[in-house]
Amino acid sequence: MITRRNLIATGALGAATVGLAACGNSGGSSSNPTDKAANDGKTITLWIMEGTNAKTDEYVKALQEEFTNHTGATLKVEVQPWDGAHDKFVTAMAGGTGPDVAEIGTTWTPEFADAGGLDDLTEDVKKAGIDSDLVDALKEAGTLDGKLYGMPWYAGIRSILANKDILEAAGVNSQPQSWDDLLAMIETLKAKNPDVIPFPVNGGSPFALLPFIWGAGGDIAEGSGKDWKATINEAPAVEGLTWYTDLALKHGSSTEAASTWKETDSLKQFQEGKVAMFITGSWVPATVKASDEELFNKLTAFTIPAKDSAIAASFVGGSHLCRFLDSEEPELAFELIKLMTTGEFATRWSEETNFFPGTKSALDETIKNGTDLTKVFASQMTEAGKSVPVTPMWGQIEGKKTLPNLLSNVLAGGQAPQAAADAAAKEMDGIFGA
Repeated sequence: MITRRNLIATGALGAATVGLAACGNSGGSSSNPTDKAANDGKTITLWIMEGTNAKTDEYVKALQEEFTNHTGATLKVEVQPWDGAHDKFVTAMAGGTGPDVAEIGTTWTPEFADAGGLDDLTEDVKKAGIDSDLVDALKEAGTLDGKLYGMPWYAGIRSILANKDILEAAGVNSQPQSWDDLLAMIETLKAKNPDVIPFPVNGGSPFALLPFIWGAGGDIAEGSGKDWKATINEAPAVEGLTWYTDLALKHGSSTEAASTWKETDSLKQFQEGKVAMFITGSWVPATVKASDEELFNKLTAFTIPAKDSAIAASFVGGSHLCRFLDSEEPELAFELIKLMTTGEFATRWSEETNFFPGTKSALDETIKNGTDLTKVFASQMTEAGKSVPVTPMWGQIEGKKTLPNLLSNVLAGGQAPQAAADAAAKEMDGIFGA
């Protein structure tokens, strides 16, 4: 028996300590995961999340066939809804009822790893010769205390998407090289076409705020392991927060209504021709193409600029594939992880979902075969992709909506940026125990 650390359950389950003790993964598995005879009759279970891939059924069928052809074992796939997934994972880890492999959102991986529910993949990845091929920001998000618990699977990043016709009519269709350039574009758009929102500042979209905090040289928090302290109220971060919110409050780049908008609201307004450009995800051009081919042909994209350069850091979000510590077939489980995150199946998932793959080699192939839009988003990701603080406590900060509330307090609540940032930092430090 292997006794693991206590799981600190969060979210809808509340703060509760659950003792974990289960049979470990040290026994019962074949030493050769591709020994078909030895694996005959064995089954491993995979959980993947619902809604990411419109062709999930086709993908799963092909994956199951290839896994059996490769290993001789059977693959059982269960598609899980995102709603309530966090607590389902917590319950599964506490009761030893989880799958062998699961898709886990990048911001959850450190929490579940710290809880003791996930297995260390570091040596497996090294032995497979793929440790240097992992996309840096995704690898960082899956690493806790120097150990890799989340194998990068897929990711997306945010840049600026724009209507080329509107920009060209105003004479501003070029990559902004700084905040000053971006503001000049906004001012020109506002003057040339007052009926169009130049650049909405969404109160419900904190991931659009982060590039401005990072682009000013600031950060959300600093630390490692469990030792973290909020820095979102320090001068560089507040400078970025102030500049971004001032676009709406002082420069008229946005509308009052946008103070409560989510990214989907900006997209809807953009599709209706009411928005010139906005910050959105790398997966969105495909969404536009599916509903409006004419608008898709008018799309152009720019990297989000930093204060004094053309590319600011932008949040890389997506999913890892993780092996549960309770898996009785760790070698087969990792064979599945390799199959899904490298080669043909990594490329296929990327093409079908319009997300970027988690390995550099697969990402290079995607960029090579992609459009000009793809290359802009890829540049933002490869040159400046960044994770939120890699800490088990981050899930609690997400749960409290600390960053959305910070943005809303400035845009709609009338708070000064420094005061709002101080309140956010206090809340974060309370969670960090700083």
